[in-house]
Amino acid sequence: MRGGGTAREDAANREWHPRGGGSACRRGPSLRKAEDHGLGRRRLLALLAVTPAACASPNPNLYTLAVVPGPTRTGASPRIELRLIALAHYLDRTQIVRSSEDFRLDVLGNDWWGEPLDSMLNRVLVQELSQRLPASAVYGENGAITASPDASVELNVQRMDVDRSGALLLLAQVAVTRGEQVMQARNFRFAVPVGGAGTASLVAAMSAAVGELADEVAALLTMPAKRVRSAG
Repeated sequence: MRGGGTAREDAANREWHPRGGGSACRRGPSLRKAEDHGLGRRRLLALLAVTPAACASPNPNLYTLAVVPGPTRTGASPRIELRLIALAHYLDRTQIVRSSEDFRLDVLGNDWWGEPLDSMLNRVLVQELSQRLPASAVYGENGAITASPDASVELNVQRMDVDRSGALLLLAQVAVTRGEQVMQARNFRFAVPVGGAGTASLVAAMSAAVGELADEVAALLTMPAKRVRSAG
């Protein structure tokens, strides 16, 4: 007879770590009791088999921003590039940030973005600007198109979460450049009511705010050069 136990018996004497990360799950009271009382090998293995199921974390809920249509415009440059979007670092995470009020982050631990937020914003805004500027080819800097743009859009997102009043607040800075010259530069603030308590209502409000931002960016892209403004 071998001196050591089987692999599964050895596993009973170690902590179990759920696959894919997360906190460790120690042996439960039932398993420890079985060991203490010397129950048979079959019962011990049966208890071990159900331990992972009891300790595993539920799958996260994945969300994405929706593309919101807006009014169409003419007079923009033929080729427009939306450059990579700069996010405030507190937003640059897998989990959705509900609020940053009162010196703390309210993060929805099990409600995640389905893709990196900066990439998602870039993708959604490219679609929204393409709809609003039908005579222009709008593409993202991180895409496969490498044509030299006639105009470029640079965007900083400084805040996108619920404020103290309960409204979704989006703060952004936008600059439109042609060649090396900044033609337009504006600060924008959008406050959108959140229609319900759930995460889906929060993401819907975020989508509406991003749609309003797309309206303003499209307006900047069609603004005559003589109306250049350096600050909003």
